[in-house]
Formats: sequence, structure tokens, C-alpha cells
Amino acid sequence: MFDFCVDPTALDRATWSGWFQWMACYLTTATHFSFYRSFMTVIGLLLVTAPVALAFGFAGASAARSHLPPVAWGGRIYISAVRGVPDIVFFLFFVIALDQGIEWFMHLFVCENTGEPVWSGSEFRVCPAAKVPRAGASAFVVSAYSFTIAVVTFAIVFGAFAANVLHGAMAAVPRAQLETAEAYGMSPRQVFRRVLVPQMWVYALPGLSNLWLILIKATPLLFLLGIKDAVYWARELGSAKTSGNNPYPHGDWRFYYFLALLVFYLLATRVSEIGLARLTRRLSRGQATRAGEAMRKGATA
Repeated sequence: MFDFCVDPTALDRATWSGWFQWMACYLTTATHFSFYRSFMTVIGLLLVTAPVALAFGFAGASAARSHLPPVAWGGRIYISAVRGVPDIVFFLFFVIALDQGIEWFMHLFVCENTGEPVWSGSEFRVCPAAKVPRAGASAFVVSAYSFTIAVVTFAIVFGAFAANVLHGAMAAVPRAQLETAEAYGMSPRQVFRRVLVPQMWVYALPGLSNLWLILIKATPLLFLLGIKDAVYWARELGSAKTSGNNPYPHGDWRFYYFLALLVFYLLATRVSEIGLARLTRRLSRGQATRAGEAMRKGATA
């Protein structure tokens, strides 16, 4: 990247100028740019997963409140089953099951000889055309596929927790408000859409806020999905590099790399807390809650 980085071994690290030049070269290598991009991967995962998980949660909570027994059972089973399994176990199982399920579905349509079983003992075999992603696929396709699998997995796991929070928030809305809406002639769907859903967010936000912070802390589980995340690169780059013809030899620097990760996650948490506090104040305005009452008293004081 810099002209003096053509031969890093020629830089004199004994002097301040040479040391700074060496560090500038070291921090702008291709692997370090992969490390920097991994932070964007984490942020991208959070921004995409949060609304998808919220959609899963809203669907699960709505299903659990349904008057149709099969739908209600499905919603409650989803909430209880996913919440009852450790995250790391679900990540290891679901990713394999989903990946094999996609390839089995592709096998039925694109493979010529579908008479042979795809499961042979402990091995799972499909024709090369059914492999997802296909052999020889570009790095972008492989990364996009892994990222999509990660989003779906995170969304299902945290959607179950969101569903539990939203279900409790729906139950917390005063029944008198719903009955008043019904007395004015609103249909059950109108009551749900115009009264229940707008009112429930102020009750759901504390639980959803905690869930968002847990989601931030859970992003290191990306390595289980085959994605080289920030934790992977911090461990890889921070390990001692003193053998071979490495132009950037150094000892065990993992402390500094993980310190950078610590700062990143603390900043992400702090920014989230500020944003969530502002959102709470906005949603509490005019609500029959303690925060809403405090805002009304402050406005009339």
C-alpha cells in the first residue's frame, strides 16, 4: 500500500520512524483488511438478523395467541423448543440439517439417478449438481450462502426469544382498551392491528433491548457456521509469527487483538443503549405507563 512496504524486512525497527513504517505496512496487509471487513460482517449480520428475528418473533407470538388450536400449538412449540435448546447445540444441529435439507431437495430435481439413497450409513451423498454452493463457485457466492445460513439460524433462535417477549407484551396491554375498541365496532383484526400492536411495543421494548444486546454478544458463534469472523482473525493474526520467511515476525499479540474486540463490542453496546433509551422515550410518550406518566408531569410542570 505504501512505497516503503515493498521490502518490510529492510525497515529498521530500532528507530521510531522505522517502527511506525513497519507497523503501517503490517496493519495494511491483505489479512488485516480481512480482519477489518469481518467487523462489517458482524454489523451487517446484526442489521439483517434483527428485523428477520423480530418477524419470526411476531409470527410466533401471534400464532401462540391464535384461537385455532393447531396454530396456537405450533407457536408455543416453536417458542418452547428453541428456547429450551442451548444456542451452540442448535447452531451445530440446525446448520447441518438445513444444509443437507437444501441439497436433498436439489437432488430430487437436478440429479438424474434419484433411486439411490442419499444417506448411506453415516454419509450423506448427492450428485455434484445438487451441491450448494456448487463446486467451483466464486468466493462471493460461498460467502453469501454462509451469510444467509447464518441469518436464518440466528433469526430462528432469537426469534423464539422475541416471540416470548412479544407474547408477554401483548398480554400486558390493558384488556379495557381492547374491549373499548370492540365496543366501538372494530373487528378482531382491527383491534389487533390498530390497538394491540401499537400499544404492546412499550411493554416489549425492555425485553427486546436485552435480546438485542445478547444478539451482539452471540455474534462470535459465526465461526460455527464456517464464517471467518472478527474473533477468528484476532486469534489468527495475534498468534506468534516468528518462524519461516514471514516479513512481519512478532510474538504473541493476541492480547492486543482481543483488546480491540473488547473495545468494539463495548462501543456497540454503548451505542445500542443510547439508541434504545431514545426509542423508549419516544414510545412512552402518551402511554399509560410510569415513563409516560413522568413525561406528562414534566410537560405540565
